[in-house]
Amino acid sequence: MHDLSHIRRLQYEAQSIGRQYHVDKDVLTYAAYFHGINEKRHSNELMGFLASQGLSNRKAKRIILVASESHKESNPTTVEGKILHDAHLVVGGRTLMVTNFLVTGALRGFPIEHTIKYFEEEVDGRFRCYLPETRKRYFEMEKFAREFFRGLKRSLSHSTIQKA
Repeated sequence: MHDLSHIRRLQYEAQSIGRQYHVDKDVLTYAAYFHGINEKRHSNELMGFLASQGLSNRKAKRIILVASESHKESNPTTVEGKILHDAHLVVGGRTLMVTNFLVTGALRGFPIEHTIKYFEEEVDGRFRCYLPETRKRYFEMEKFAREFFRGLKRSLSHSTIQKA
């Protein structure tokens, strides 16, 4: 699910959110490509790549920091990190959120009940947005997913009862 189209959606979302903030757009753009990296594990490789692109050490370090702050579990400290983090949570909206869970679960060979349980135990209510304009959007996305999965769970339990 993290292919080039995901990165483009993330960049678009981050740039859209970032319009009302004073941000380094280059940092935001580069960081979107590397979002979710492990700062400690990939820092040297990424520093080398960014240097080969003509970026200063200072800017490269900032890009790496912002990219690592995009993790859903992170507590970003930079404005670009908060934007990218929140964009990562709200990208695609509520229907894509549910679709991603269903597709990912299916690709991993999980029964639908496992995917529902994963959402309920590992996602629902666990993450937060840092910017005021994304908090409500993410809350609404989670609410939609919660209601969708509750309905799906009910449908599955009814179909199981009817088969017995």
